[in-house]
Amino acid sequence: MVMIHRLAASWAIAICVYLITIDHASGFGLNFWKFRSKVDQHRHHREKVKLFHHFSHEPTALLRGPFIDEYFEQPLDHFDPQVSGSYKQRYWVNADFWSGKEGPVFLYIGGEGGLTSMTVQAGEHVDLAKKYKALIFAVEHRFYGESLNDDGLKLESLQYLSSQQALADLAKFHAVMSQKYNLTDDNHWVCFGGSYPGALSAWFRIKYPHLVHAAVASSAPVRALVDFQGYNDVVAASLSATIVNGSDKCLSQVKEAFSTIDQMLDKGNLLQLENDFYSCAPLDGEKDIYQFTSNVADAFMGVVQYNQEIPGQSIAGLCEQMTASADSYANLRKLFRRFLNESDQKCSDNSWSSAIAQMSNTTVDRGGFGVGLRQWIYQTCTQFGYYQSCDVNTTCPFSRYMGLVPNLDICTEVFGIGGKSTYGRVDFTNAYYGSDQPKGTRIVFVNGSIDPWHALSVLKDLSGGQHAIFIEGTAHCANMNSNQPWDPPQLLKARKQTDELIGSWLNQRTAFEIRRS
Repeated sequence: MVMIHRLAASWAIAICVYLITIDHASGFGLNFWKFRSKVDQHRHHREKVKLFHHFSHEPTALLRGPFIDEYFEQPLDHFDPQVSGSYKQRYWVNADFWSGKEGPVFLYIGGEGGLTSMTVQAGEHVDLAKKYKALIFAVEHRFYGESLNDDGLKLESLQYLSSQQALADLAKFHAVMSQKYNLTDDNHWVCFGGSYPGALSAWFRIKYPHLVHAAVASSAPVRALVDFQGYNDVVAASLSATIVNGSDKCLSQVKEAFSTIDQMLDKGNLLQLENDFYSCAPLDGEKDIYQFTSNVADAFMGVVQYNQEIPGQSIAGLCEQMTASADSYANLRKLFRRFLNESDQKCSDNSWSSAIAQMSNTTVDRGGFGVGLRQWIYQTCTQFGYYQSCDVNTTCPFSRYMGLVPNLDICTEVFGIGGKSTYGRVDFTNAYYGSDQPKGTRIVFVNGSIDPWHALSVLKDLSGGQHAIFIEGTAHCANMNSNQPWDPPQLLKARKQTDELIGSWLNQRTAFEIRRS
């Protein structure tokens, strides 16, 4: 037994980060991305601890792992046979629960970041796979993680990065794995994804209904939108939501503090703001000011989107700090200092030129993990928008200097894509997939009320067997985790509803199966 526990400990230490690539932001404050990195690190630690406990109590589970990285070749362009290039796509397999001949297949879809083997070992989809005796696949999105060529970040290569190409990748993956594992039409495929991959999950079912039997789309922003004003409207509502210990007083204090910042900006009092909010360098021009206000707002936006994902990082904690005294500006200064400390920053980098340089970097870092910043921004410019603004006609609690235009300027400065072009491309995306009124069957859209991305998803049942589950008081993709003792009843109920839908769908025969019988 001692030897088994030593193996368990060493195996757990070797586990890579469990990165559910389901979270993204398209505002340009770089502090959001740094907070996102802290979320990734916490998930890493949390899953290491969870698996260590699992192996300690069930040592025979060691015989199942580790799950190795596998690769297969995909064409760069599925739609133009004259393009001869290819890349190797990474995937993982877990066949431990599979019943074989008639067992279903659960496909976990990757998105705007690298995956790891943990995606076939933990999460709601793995729990369901155990129940339904499913074969599990996890597939990394093209041009993220290890699934890109050495020149994959160059502009001439990024032209092959799109949701349409990603779905075609999944279709080929379906064909290759069906042959490799002798899968037939009796092996019903169910796909899972959250955030952008949640949209991909729904779109895969809609565009390839002959391949995918059903889909679970968590926190899925299926409606593309250039000026995503609704994001910060939801942030405002969440800061005042009593279900997560927000309050009207908290929201009022946040608004007042940012109003003070705006008044100081109007007066040109930059030096004091640079000192009060620990700017790494002087604010030089309107775009640095945009970057500055976005970075300060990120201290709220990140925590709201990932509410309680990291212990101590919650809406309740934000509100406690913002209502600590009657001086809202002083409260904000202290909150932001703490945010910088917790994200390991001595100062806040508010340089627009520095940010543009980061997104213009075409060096592939195969040792990195998390969101691929350059790739994802390219996809927002060419397909989705999702730019979180703070326009005067909204309930956004932050600075009115956080406008839309700088986001479109990124597309021009980094990729040479004009703003008008982005509007047209977003319109095409909605026409191609159906926006938030898609025409599909056997799809469930799961969203939380605290998650700002629910504003672009499907929130009510649609015709054709498309279901919506809306969870009060939960944040971005909270339903995709396994049940935890501290989960609220409404979250447990949502997972049960998803389970019941999948069970009923797996018992439904397709038209082909009916004809065949």
